This record gives sequence, C-alpha cells and structure tokens, in this order.
Amino acid sequence: MARAPLLQISDISLTFGGDPVFSDLSAVIQSGDRVALVGRNGSGKSTLMKVMAGLIEADTGDRVVPPGVTVGYMEQDPTMEGFETLGDYASSELPEGEAYRVEMVAEGLKFDPNRPVATASGGERRRAALAKLMAEAPELMLLDEPTNHLDIEAVQWLENELKTTKAAYVLISHDRAFLRALTRATLWIDRGAVRRQETGFEGFEAWRDKIWEEEEMMIHKMDRKIKAEARWAVEGISARRKRNQGRVRALQDLRAERASMIKRQGTAALNIESGPTSGKKVVEVEGLQKSFGDKQIISNFDITIQRGDRVAFVGPNGVGKTSLIKMILGQVEPDAGKVKLGTNLEIAVFDQTRAQLDPEMTLWDSLTGDPDMRVGGRADQVMVRGVPKHVVAYLKDYLFDERQARAPVKSLSGGEKARLLLAKLMAKPSNMLVLDEPTNDLDIETLDLLQEILDDYDGTVILVSHDRDFLDRVATTTVAMEGNGKATVYAGGWTDYMAQRKETIETVAKSAPKDKPADKPKTDQKKSGLTFTEKHRLEALPAEIDKLNAEIAKLEELMADPELFTKQPVKFQKATEALVQRQNAVAAAEEEWLELMEKDGA
Repeated sequence: MARAPLLQISDISLTFGGDPVFSDLSAVIQSGDRVALVGRNGSGKSTLMKVMAGLIEADTGDRVVPPGVTVGYMEQDPTMEGFETLGDYASSELPEGEAYRVEMVAEGLKFDPNRPVATASGGERRRAALAKLMAEAPELMLLDEPTNHLDIEAVQWLENELKTTKAAYVLISHDRAFLRALTRATLWIDRGAVRRQETGFEGFEAWRDKIWEEEEMMIHKMDRKIKAEARWAVEGISARRKRNQGRVRALQDLRAERASMIKRQGTAALNIESGPTSGKKVVEVEGLQKSFGDKQIISNFDITIQRGDRVAFVGPNGVGKTSLIKMILGQVEPDAGKVKLGTNLEIAVFDQTRAQLDPEMTLWDSLTGDPDMRVGGRADQVMVRGVPKHVVAYLKDYLFDERQARAPVKSLSGGEKARLLLAKLMAKPSNMLVLDEPTNDLDIETLDLLQEILDDYDGTVILVSHDRDFLDRVATTTVAMEGNGKATVYAGGWTDYMAQRKETIETVAKSAPKDKPADKPKTDQKKSGLTFTEKHRLEALPAEIDKLNAEIAKLEELMADPELFTKQPVKFQKATEALVQRQNAVAAAEEEWLELMEKDGA
C-alpha cells in the first residue's frame, strides 16, 4: 500500500564559505517513516535537518510539504527570548487549554516547566525544546540529538513514546541502542551525497562498510588503469600520435574523474599512552557518606577499584554521580567515611562541562597554552606522549583543518569540543582515566575508536555515561546510584546490571512467604532481627507488588490505544498520572522488600 509523502527535497545544493555542503541531494520522507539520519561529525546532518524543517534555504533545489502536513523540529539551541519560564516556551504554540500536554511530557523528560528561562541550563533548554515538539505532536518530527542531557530513565521514556507514536520522524543520535530500537530506514550523508536503505540502524554499519569496500576496489582499478594508460602514452604515442588522440583525451578524462573524487574522511587518530604502572589497589572507599542539605548523595558506600578495572557509575540526572567521583578524586570532602587513592597515580579527567576549555581561546592556544604540553617554551609545537609535534599536525589527527587552528573554541560544535578535549587528554601519559559523559556529541565512528583504545588501555577507567551501548562495551563493573544515598555494585555493563537487578527482585519475591505462617516461637523474631510489624509487612509485600503490577499492566494496555491521547486527553492524563504513581509505588515496595530481607538475614 502506497504511503503518503510528508516531505520531499529535490536536487538540493548548499554552499557555506565557498565549500559545498550538499550537491544535487534528494530525499523523500513518507507517513510511517522512522528514519535514522547518520553521518560523520561535520558531514551536514544538522544542516540537512534544518533544510528539511525550512529553517535554511538551499542555494538550489526544492522543498515540498503537502498542504495540511505539519512538520516539527527540535532545536538544539532554542531561542527563548520573551518567555519567562521553560513551560511558557514549550506551550507557546499549543491551542488554549492544552498546556497540560507539556506537563505530561515534562514528567517523562524530567524537567521543571516552572524553571525561569534566565536560570535554566543548556540541558534544561534542550529538554524544553524536546517537550515542545512532543506536546505539539506534528505529523513529521525532526529530532536532532534528542537524548543528549537525558539520563537513561528519560531516554527509555522517550524511546517508549516514539515506539507508540503514529507520527513519522527523522532521528539524529549517537546512541546506538536508541537508534536500533526505533528506526526502520537509514539516510546516510557521506561527502555531500545521501543514500537511503530500507532497514534501520541495525544494518547500517554492514551496509556502509560494503559500500566503502566497493568504492576502494573501484578506485584501485581506476588507479591501475590510469597507470597503464599513462605508460602507453609515454611509450607509444609518438608513433601513433594522430590516430590515438581519442585515447589521450580518454586518459585526461579518467584523471579528471579520479581527481574529482572526494577523499573519505578518516577517523580521528585517538591514541593514549599508559603512564607508569600504578599500585594494584587504585581506589579504596569505606563508609562514604555525603549530603547536601536535606538531599542524601551517598550513604555508607564501599568499593575497591583495582588496577585495570573499568567502573561505570549510572543513575538519574541529579542523583550525585559527578559528586561521588569528585569525592573519590579528593575534590569534594565527604561527611563521613574515607577514600584512599593508590600509589603512583597519574590521573586524566574528561569533564562533562568541558570546563578545561576556555571558549575565548583559539584551538592553537588551548594546546600550546598548557605548560605541560608545550615543547620547551615553543609556541608552535606540543609534546604528544613524549614526542614533539607541530600543533597543526596534531589538530589534524583529531580531524580539525588548518583554518580552524586559529578559530576560537566557542565556534566549535559539541562534537568538535569533545575531540579537542580528548586531544588535550590523550597527549599526556596517564594510568587512571576519569570520563564524565564522554560520549555526548561524538559521532559513532569516534565512539568506536574511543571504545577500542579503552580496551587496549593498561590503566584504570572510571566512567559516567547514559549511553547503554557504550556502557555494555566498556564497563566491567557498574555502580547503580538509585537515589536516597543508595549505590549498589554490579558485575558487568548496563545489560548485566539490569539482568542482575531483575533476578535479585524476582528471587526475593519467590522466597517470600505467600501466606501468614502458623504460630511461631517468639525466638524466631529475635533471630530474624525484625520487629513484629516489620515481619508482618514482609509477608504482605509480595501480594501488594503483584497487585500493583497487575494495575500497571491494565493501565499500559489502556494507554496503548493511539487515539486515547487525541480523543480523550483528560482520561489519558489521569491514566498517565495513575501509571506513574503505581510505578513509583512498585519501586518503593521492591526497595522495601530488599531492605527487610537484608535485615531478616542479618
């Protein structure tokens, strides 16, 4: 059955600063499409999306949106002038009386609609832009890195929303798990051209590698032919000059075609050198406790990190992951407990705020201004793992061109800032890496390379990330920070943590008595360590959890109706609130179970 086109771009060409971004580019987005838009950093993904949204006018070509079709675009850096709060901005295009839609989305995305625009962070502004788009519910959504600044819980909420929406969408993201779960087609931008494949991101990398392999084979054959024809031209043309001018012209055309081919951008030359070997025990934490006002960050936390461990800290935004890492590094004083760092440590820190980069400095000065990196006071060379290298050559290793060397840091994209910070970080030997949200804004190829060098790194890695795929590929231990000061250590990455957590809850539930036991001697209460009230609560909780789960299943079935949101918004809102309330109740009941079982076995 034919699907209706929602947006069509034809023969689009666009040039910035004399360099072509696209040339004769065409694409069609149809109803029901769930498209991954992929490409290297700087390939023009965001620019193409703005062309699709009608925010940038191409030099040539056409953009056609059928009458009545609504297209929505999530702004990465939204302009909020004239709005007092984030909620005012997010609801500005909604019909009167429908601002509640923003509140419903805000709960899932975890942002406060009442937050004043003047004090909102960049991440809060992005979440407000995403909430605005989700609440307006256009027929076609254009989503540019929607998972940046979202914690895993919010990413999973958004993933579920996009799975059930009737709208079509085009999605830019570096989050592999997010792309795999949602997309059914792929648009790939490569050197100004766009290819489409009718499979989701799951099949993209194999498709891309096959195309690159075929291209390399074609170039190899062309180079061999040029070489053979050139030899013929030198050795045989003088005797047959007049008769073979056509063959000479064909050789010239072949050389021109080869010269016009745009060289594929390589990967960044990420490389890190381990410093001197650290002691076997890198970090020892005992009884750590910390609160900020009434908010408890960590309570009685213990962990030992050995040389070579890859430890990931996960949890909702604001739960205290960065604060805990700062306590481990000695930058924040705990209220109680102690942290002991091992011997001979050389620590390199990648911070999520990119605070080590001065936005007013040039890229050149960012590298040569560091006395530990400059070679003997020379301002044109940097010391890269003990070897002097010209600053421009080193910047090229990280995919910057010579013109960018004197540009200010503030002119860089998010991905470019991340690469510059990696360049500073990896120039120095280290034996302990602390990576706080390193994956934000990096393209998939650079993420692959970062994962590979971490695999080969001899030192210890402490990691904070919301990228589930990256956690699975890097972490050997996961510390789940669940709020209220609780942090639990699990073996493995994200998937391992989720499986172990589920298994723990199921084991506790199965081992619990289903009925009130017969009269037991009072000595049993003393052995278990539970009071009479606590023991009664322990016996009652399994039935309560089962009841709540049954109610959640009914609510989810009700909300699966795609017409409920549009036709009965009040009912949808009440169902959403009831669902959130019961999900929170289940989480609290399961937590209570675990605590009582631990006490019972004490």
